[in-house]
Amino acid sequence: MMHGGADVGPADVSALPRTRSSSAWQRAWRPFWVLPMAIVVASVLAGYLVPELDRLVGDELPYVFPGGPSGARDMLGTIAGAMISVTGLVFSITMVVVQLASSQYSPRVLGDFLSNRVTQATLGIFAASFTYALTVLRSVRGESGDGGAFVPQVSVTLGFVLVLASVGMFLAFIHHITRSIQVSSIVSHLGSATVDVVDGYYPEPTGLRALPARDSWQPEGSLEARTVEARQHGAIVEVDHRELVARAVDLDAVIEVLLPVGDFAAEGRPVLRIWHEPGLGALGEDALDALRGLVVVEQDRIPGQDPALGVRKLIDIADRALSPGINDPATAVQVLDEVHRILRRAVTRADLPALVRSGGVVRLVHRPQRVEQLIDLALAEPLHYGRGSLQVPRRIEAMLDDLAQVALAAHRPAIARWRERAQAVVAAQQQPQP
Repeated sequence: MMHGGADVGPADVSALPRTRSSSAWQRAWRPFWVLPMAIVVASVLAGYLVPELDRLVGDELPYVFPGGPSGARDMLGTIAGAMISVTGLVFSITMVVVQLASSQYSPRVLGDFLSNRVTQATLGIFAASFTYALTVLRSVRGESGDGGAFVPQVSVTLGFVLVLASVGMFLAFIHHITRSIQVSSIVSHLGSATVDVVDGYYPEPTGLRALPARDSWQPEGSLEARTVEARQHGAIVEVDHRELVARAVDLDAVIEVLLPVGDFAAEGRPVLRIWHEPGLGALGEDALDALRGLVVVEQDRIPGQDPALGVRKLIDIADRALSPGINDPATAVQVLDEVHRILRRAVTRADLPALVRSGGVVRLVHRPQRVEQLIDLALAEPLHYGRGSLQVPRRIEAMLDDLAQVALAAHRPAIARWRERAQAVVAAQQQPQP
């Protein structure tokens, strides 16, 4: 049995982030095309099944389509033609907004536009109305058809209902698009999402039984190391900390997470290191693959366990606003207001412990994002690029004055360091120019 040194002072598993790791099913619904495709598939199935319901109910239902085969074909054909045209319009509007957001704000905000369910549902319902109308159209038969005339009245009526739903979704889509291109809406959405991540990621200061005396850990005795490499390139987006602790207990080992969430991993780069007793036979390829799956690597970063991602997106918008080509310090100040909101919540939270124990034994060594890192990320670039602006340094100085009043003692040195830099910039601006 391995023992954690008493001087390390690791925290219990309860101090780990409260964020939940997403399942493979949840990750499968992230791409932009999945929800529209699911709606289209459902419409095709409905186009096959609802006409069969028509055969059972016959003419017994009121308030359904009363026309004959020719009228049903005309109506379904009109629905199909109109819906495919409007679907192209919605897609074109989406592409224009995406291009505008990328050039005006930051390419990293595109994921927020494309992941919005209003846009996905609008495209899905429009395409579904088109495919449903075509599918039902094949079941309409005239007098010359085998078995006599057949008009799926319920099916045609449902097609009309889909048109009404499409109109409602189009209005919701236009409202969403007009709001989503406003900088105030973008930064407020990013700020709210990041505050939620901060709340789940950083523990309350009273929630920790013991803070780590240091962040390093040294293997004891004759422990052997086995590394687990990434099999695809991308960003570390999730680490299932609690499951790693459970696997470490099962293996009687210490698992070290080598890369923090948000860092880039190339193929073959080690992401985990398992310290175990010599001759541990449980570390076969199946066990290593299971451990590898607990560190999720994807092409794009997601905010679930990554507080720095939202700050990074906001600072990108501020940097773009402060560039000579745009020169919009008012937008940069608006971003700093939202960053202030995030940091005000972060500096009241404790840092995550780097060493986690279970049953009194160190089982997990990882590299959490620190509050000081968020402060550095939030202030370094705006203070650098906004040095020539009268608004930005003063706004940063006022922000730091407020943060110093509410911050935990552990975070005040970083705040004081940046406050000195902001004061120096403001003082230099106040010096008379030769």
